[in-house]
Amino acid sequence: MKGYYARKVHSLLGLVPLSLFLIEHAITNYAAFDGGQEGFRDAVRTLNDLPLVFFLELFAIWLPLLFHGVYGLYIAYQAQPNLGHFKTERNWRFVLQRVSGVIAFVFIIWHVYTTRFQITLGNTTHDELGGFMHNIVTQPGFFIFFLVGVIATTFHFANGVWAFLVSWGITVGPRAQRISSYACMGLFLIVTTLFMLSLFAFRGEEFADTASVITTTLQTLIG
Repeated sequence: MKGYYARKVHSLLGLVPLSLFLIEHAITNYAAFDGGQEGFRDAVRTLNDLPLVFFLELFAIWLPLLFHGVYGLYIAYQAQPNLGHFKTERNWRFVLQRVSGVIAFVFIIWHVYTTRFQITLGNTTHDELGGFMHNIVTQPGFFIFFLVGVIATTFHFANGVWAFLVSWGITVGPRAQRISSYACMGLFLIVTTLFMLSLFAFRGEEFADTASVITTTLQTLIG
């Protein structure tokens, strides 16, 4: 029963608050495409001006993410896929959910380290974050890693919403599950598109100016 409740908590945290945070993060990053450097700065400032933002991040993002990610790795380790015998849609969903979860967890840890943690260390600021992202995504290897990581994360999110609706008894019959599948895949396409547009926006020349200032500052500090 302990495993049962742990899986339920894992599933619930994946929907609330982590799925909501992912959507918010996609919208915030989209500001880089829609409003350029100033639009992205304004979106980041709005979030950081929220009252008690540290505690909001701690209890609504970092702790749920840590539990969901670590316990998700345990679930993936215990998984026994049977695609060799039954290549059904549900089996494909089962396998892809676990594979995408592992990739997403590695990507998110790396992404937090190269952005949020660098702000904590004082290597960049919230206002310089767009230029910092420019420095990362203009490197071909990191850009490909971003593409794979983003797609894995958004698929894991959308397919996880579908699985949540099934496992919590919200979509019971085949028709309800089929409709929710279409809706969740539509959600996957929308959120992925928002992230992709922001990634290509960060590669633009508008963010290169801030990036050059960051590079010069870091070189001065190292020198």
